[in-house]
Amino acid sequence: SDSPWTATGVKVDKAVGQFQLAVTQLHFNMEGRDILRTNTLEEYLKEGHGDSAGGIIEHGHEKTHVPAPDETLYGNEHKYDGYAWGMAIDANSCVGCNACIVACQSENNIPIVGKEQVIRSREMHWLRVDTYFQGHEPSNPEGTYFMPVPCMHCENAPCEPVCPVHATVHSAEGINDMVYNRCVGTRYCSNNCPYKVRRFNFLLYQDWETPTYQLMRNPEVSVRSRGVMEKCTYCVQRIQEAKIGAELENRPVRDGEIVTACQAVCPTEAIVFGNINDPNSRVSKMKADRRNYSLLSDLNTRPRTTYLGALRNPNPEII
Repeated sequence: SDSPWTATGVKVDKAVGQFQLAVTQLHFNMEGRDILRTNTLEEYLKEGHGDSAGGIIEHGHEKTHVPAPDETLYGNEHKYDGYAWGMAIDANSCVGCNACIVACQSENNIPIVGKEQVIRSREMHWLRVDTYFQGHEPSNPEGTYFMPVPCMHCENAPCEPVCPVHATVHSAEGINDMVYNRCVGTRYCSNNCPYKVRRFNFLLYQDWETPTYQLMRNPEVSVRSRGVMEKCTYCVQRIQEAKIGAELENRPVRDGEIVTACQAVCPTEAIVFGNINDPNSRVSKMKADRRNYSLLSDLNTRPRTTYLGALRNPNPEII
């Protein structure tokens, strides 16, 4: 064929043997927990008034007890008077394209570890996109939903009190920071994280010597070595760049001025980042939506990253 994108004479034969696949986005049965909240538009409009789950929880699922802020062993609540960074992810808009994962990988110098390491549960992506199927027939699901899961940047972060060297700490703006030079690789933080979003360098995955690889990396982000824990940072290098620019102009950071790597490439604008202390910011308005909820809110981790539940509007005449 004269077309560069068309091939002819292709023959398909039945394959023989087995091939092992490395999968990171399937997590089996939700066991009635409202990890991903969905509902029909009709039920949402009818029931979503004054309910802690926002009317978005599917029938048959357990309603989550959301603890009060003072139901915690962490002591007095810290006040964030300046910037307070947060993120909102709209499950209704996510199409599972995984562009956010690729952008995060490139922006933050995350190593590619290969299939063998992924099978050993040693994947290094700071962000994963979980896939959920609705119904009881996996081959013919009633619906398919996608859920990007980065670090939640919890205000009551379970990872922080278990670190013996204070390698994971809270910033004055509510970001759960990683101090790489302090980390001694105990992995206690990963064990205590209910969202399982921390990644450990079991081996030296980075090539430090090849000059072309050095040119490939982002100079604004530290390159991690063996024995160091890492995770999503809310693209803190972009936050600092915007803050420095705003300070030089003697003004606050404007809403939308900071765009994380995952947010920048999302084709449906499902990810929104900003200052939750600003009631007029886009992220604050999304968090004020009735569909907004926290993942595993019953643990009272108070995550800065929250989700907007998915809505379906099926036509009953064709179902």
